[in-house]
Amino acid sequence: MNKAKHNLTAYTYLSPALISIFVLTFLPVAYTVYISFTNYNMYHLDSYDFVGWRNYETLLQGSIKNVFFSVLGWTVGFALLSTVLAYAVGMGLAVLLNNPLMRESGIYRSILIVPWALPATIAILSWQGLLNEQYGGINHLLETFGIAGVPWLTDVFWARAGIILVNVWLGFPYMLNVCMGGLQSISPVFYEVASVEGASRWYAFRRITLPLMLKVSLPLVVASFAANFNNFGNIYMITQGGPAKVNSQFAGSTDILASMVYKMTTWSNRYDLAATLSIFIFLIVGVLTLVNLRLSGAFKE
Repeated sequence: MNKAKHNLTAYTYLSPALISIFVLTFLPVAYTVYISFTNYNMYHLDSYDFVGWRNYETLLQGSIKNVFFSVLGWTVGFALLSTVLAYAVGMGLAVLLNNPLMRESGIYRSILIVPWALPATIAILSWQGLLNEQYGGINHLLETFGIAGVPWLTDVFWARAGIILVNVWLGFPYMLNVCMGGLQSISPVFYEVASVEGASRWYAFRRITLPLMLKVSLPLVVASFAANFNNFGNIYMITQGGPAKVNSQFAGSTDILASMVYKMTTWSNRYDLAATLSIFIFLIVGVLTLVNLRLSGAFKE
């Protein structure tokens, strides 16, 4: 009796959180799954019907198959390049700043943390101005040195390169802090032994620093990849998915899956296809989350 009373008291205190999760998380997900099996769109707003797996077949084998797989490939490439490059830059800077002979390392850390400290929206809109082809600061700087301006927003290659550049700039301070913490946990004895054995700094980095750092930071890298996979804000605020792609009303050349869902919903009112695509995104991010939890050892207890 006392145990039941104790559990009832505990659930009473937890009820606000449980109700919030049920209303704000579970119900929207369940409704999205339901909509993905219907033809709820601009043509059937008042009288939509259950259509089974037809929307999934449309994405995987139907009229927008090429658009879907093209956007999926770019989404994976965008997330992978953004994560790997940000980690590489953060790791390189962390190794340099971890040098005990560098007295100014504290000042450099404070400066390099600025992109992380700035509100993301303000930083992204600033980059949108810098990448402008006519009056942007980057092209003006290039023209000062006699280099022709770059079509950052109208050429597919340069638009994608610009978005990755912005994402790396926003992401490397986080990786820098992750790597700085990891480097502090590595015992100096390893490097002393390597030095006695005559190993070069590059060899010590490859055989000591990098393996130990990956072991510590890999779960955070996977989490960063999942965040970049769904990074709607950077794409939409800089290019709005452009440049436009031929025979593709739902996605431009720089759209990722998240921004494609947004366009399907707000531009084309294809709620059925948008819900179906959301399920794919949910499954992909869910798998990445599961991998991250296993790598971090969350299931060991």
